[in-house]
Amino acid sequence: MTGLGAVSSLGIGARPFIDSLRAGRSGISPIRSFDASGFDHTRAGEVHDFVPQEHLERLDPRRWGRSSQFAAAAARLAVRDAGWDTAELSARRAGSAMGTTNGEARVFQELTEQWLERGPAGTDPGLIAQAPADRIAAAVNTELRLRGEAQTFGTACAASNYALGYGFDQIRGGFADVMVVGGADAVNRATHAGFHRLGAIAPDACRPFDEARAGILTGEGGVALVLESWESAQARGARVYAEVLGHAVTCDAKHPTQPDRDGIAECIRRAQHNAGVKPDEIDYICAHGTGTRANDTTEVAAVREVFGDRVPPISSIKSMLGHTMGAASGFGALACCAALHEGFLPPTATVRTPDPALGPDLDCVAGEARPARPRIVENHGFAFGGNNAIVILGRPQ
Repeated sequence: MTGLGAVSSLGIGARPFIDSLRAGRSGISPIRSFDASGFDHTRAGEVHDFVPQEHLERLDPRRWGRSSQFAAAAARLAVRDAGWDTAELSARRAGSAMGTTNGEARVFQELTEQWLERGPAGTDPGLIAQAPADRIAAAVNTELRLRGEAQTFGTACAASNYALGYGFDQIRGGFADVMVVGGADAVNRATHAGFHRLGAIAPDACRPFDEARAGILTGEGGVALVLESWESAQARGARVYAEVLGHAVTCDAKHPTQPDRDGIAECIRRAQHNAGVKPDEIDYICAHGTGTRANDTTEVAAVREVFGDRVPPISSIKSMLGHTMGAASGFGALACCAALHEGFLPPTATVRTPDPALGPDLDCVAGEARPARPRIVENHGFAFGGNNAIVILGRPQ
């Protein structure tokens, strides 16, 4: 990992994002992007200060949806952070892999409203062109003039880890020299309403691992990480934030929404096996940590099944960001890179009283970041449908 880019409610750019993590700042605010009157809970992690023209050099924002804009802007920031000249990068074997849950949900919302008001013939052809989810990775390639593949993963809230693992495999297999990976999603009425109907939206704050946790808060943003071969990074004299040691994906295929302990535990085991590490070598876990009772209980139980009596510190950055859907594990990967490179553990900022039912020894890095020197970290991403994706990252040696 040689470049990091973030468009988030915690800040735009890797540095503001990391500084906010370390300070335990909240990116949660009253919803502004749609009329939330009528909902019982009306807070989300929205990006209020994003002006696409300030970050995009090639994309015309009028022709691209908000999720695609997030992805392209984050990619531009990551490539700049990596020190790549875009003309040189364009000449290399470089591509992108991006994850999403909802694609361009805001575009579909507007098209639906037009259809209801004016019928199918009254829908805007320009909006229809923006709707396909594959445009999220296409936006990255278009913005950066990348000539390799542009792959969009729709594996919901685990999608960024799928994209990261895929990019890693492309480089390891010799199919690419550089991959820009990550994910993007935008806050929208449909997603908020869906989780609201499930009773999964928290009233005020997302409190993973807290005994009074009450659910998620929806969030949005784009995240990108530059992956390149070790030889490429060394030849450029690039700063290396972290090394991808291995990854794994599994699918429980048991229940539409309920996470499965055994499936998650198996994914953890496979990821560690593929990375060539043992449980006692993991120094920190960046949890999926949604703040729902089902997720936190199941995730911690799966971790205990693999790690036994020694559970490493485990925290959730959703306590600050909200749930950024397809971008979630990408932001987790960025947080892991920062933890390895700068020497700290990201906090579960909103915890007041850790849930004793999760075990009295559970260290959820409550309240504020902690100085530490992790060597190997584990990044979790889980999704509806039983999609699990885990990436193991290490401090460069």
